Amino acid sequence: MKDKLRFLKGAALVALLVGATAAQADEELADRLARLPNTRQAKNVILIIGDGMGPSTVTAGRILEGQLRGETGEENFLSFETFPYTSLVKTYNVNAQVPDSAGTASALNTGVKTNIGTMGLSADQPTGVCEGASDHVLKTLAEYAEEAGMATGIVTTARVTHATPGAVYGHVASRSWENDTDLPDDAQVHGCKDLARQLVEFPYGDGIDVALGGGRQHFLPEGLKGGDRGDKRNLLKEWQVRHPNGRYVEDAVGLAALDLSSGAPVLGLFDSSHIPYVNDRGDRDVYLPAMAEAAIRTLSHNPNGYYLMIEAGRIDHGHHKGNAYQALHEVVELSATVRRVMDLVDPEETLVIVTADHSHVFTISGYPNRGNPILGLMHHTGSLDGKPVEAKDGKPFTTLGYYTGPGAVKHGARETLTEEMVQDPDFSQQALVPLGSETHGGEDVGLYAIGPWAHLVSGTMEQNLVFHIMEHALNLKARSVPKD
Repeated sequence: MKDKLRFLKGAALVALLVGATAAQADEELADRLARLPNTRQAKNVILIIGDGMGPSTVTAGRILEGQLRGETGEENFLSFETFPYTSLVKTYNVNAQVPDSAGTASALNTGVKTNIGTMGLSADQPTGVCEGASDHVLKTLAEYAEEAGMATGIVTTARVTHATPGAVYGHVASRSWENDTDLPDDAQVHGCKDLARQLVEFPYGDGIDVALGGGRQHFLPEGLKGGDRGDKRNLLKEWQVRHPNGRYVEDAVGLAALDLSSGAPVLGLFDSSHIPYVNDRGDRDVYLPAMAEAAIRTLSHNPNGYYLMIEAGRIDHGHHKGNAYQALHEVVELSATVRRVMDLVDPEETLVIVTADHSHVFTISGYPNRGNPILGLMHHTGSLDGKPVEAKDGKPFTTLGYYTGPGAVKHGARETLTEEMVQDPDFSQQALVPLGSETHGGEDVGLYAIGPWAHLVSGTMEQNLVFHIMEHALNLKARSVPKD
C-alpha cells in the first residue's frame, strides 16, 4: 500500500484516499441533530483510562489501528471516538503544572484535585508524610458505591497497586507505598497502610468485588513465588478468608475457566509486576478485553449496579521508554476493549467514560504522505523516488518523536535511521532532551462519553469535575448509607 500511495497522482490519489465525503458528513450531521440527552439515573458507571493517552497518542493510535487493517489509517476512528459527547480535561495537580497519575487519578475518583504523588488525600497533606494523613482522607466513588450497595471493580494492565487503580480504593501520602517494605519508618510508626493491604482490607461494603491486573509480588511474603512483603503476611490467603466464595486466578487459562454466573468476587493477579506489553504476551497471559468482560459479567449480577474502572496502564510505560511501538499497540488494545465493553452493556443505563489521566511529550510532525506508515520514516507528500525525506543533517527522520527521553541525540549527531531500525518493537524514537525516562506532558486530554448524563461532558473541564458527573449520573451520595 505505501509504495502504491507514493506514485499515485491527481484524481487516482484522491479516489483512493478520500476519507470524508459530503454524504458521510450529511449522515453524521443527521445523527447529531437527532441526538437527545439521556437524563435517567445511571445504573452503572464504567470509567476507562488510557494512562498517558494524550491527543497525539490518540491520533497516532487511530492511524496505527487503521493501518493494521491495511487501510491508510487517517480516516479511521478508534472505538471511543464515535461516542456522542466529548470534552477537553485540564490535568494539572494542585502543586504541579505537569501532573502524575496519582494526583490525576485521585481527582477522577474523589472529585478533588490533590498534590502530585499522593492518592486519596487532600492537598493539605504533604507528599510522603504519613502523620496526620487520616485527617485529610477524601472519599472515593468506589467507597460511595459500596455504601449504596453497588458492586465495584478495577481492571488494569499495570499492578493493581499502581497509581491509577490504587486511587480507586487507596489513601496514601506517597504512590510508592505499594507494600509494607515501601513504607518509611515513620509511616509504619504512625500506622499508615500500604496499598496492597488497603485493597484486601477495603472497609466499605463487602470490599472490592473484582480486581484484575498485575502486582502479585506485593501480596505475598518474601520467599514465596517472588513475594516481597516484609511483614510475612500472605494477603492472598487473607483475601480468600474474607471472601470464602471468591475465586483467585493467576493466568488467562484460569480466568477463562471461571464460572461467572454467580457474581462471586474475583481476584486475578496475572504477573508479579505489570502485565507484559500486548506484543510480548504469551499463551497464558491475559488481554485487557478478556479482563474487562470478566469484570462486567461478574459485577452485572448486583441488582444495584456497579462502578468499574478499567485502565490500559502500559500506554504510559511505552511512552516513558520513548517507545511509540509499544505505546500505540496498547492504544489499539484499549480500542478493542472499549468495543468489547459496548457489546456487553446497555448505554441506556450505563454511563461509559473514556479519558486519559495525563498526556506525554509525544509529537507527530513533518509532512508525510497520507498513509505513510505511522511508525516508519517520513516520506514527503508528492515524493516520486520513494526515498525518505532528509533533514538538514542529511539523515532521515520519523513522523513520531519525543521532546524528552532515552532516544535523545548522543555525542552531538543523530544516527542514520533505516526503515528496519524504526519498525523494530524496541526502537526508541529520537528525542531532544536526554533523560533516562520520557516525561509526562501538561496539555489537556480528551474525554469521550456515552450513556446517562453523558451530555454533561462538554467544553473544557477541570479534571475533578469528572467525578461529579459520574456521581450525579448515579445519584450516589443520596443513595449511600455511611458505614459505622
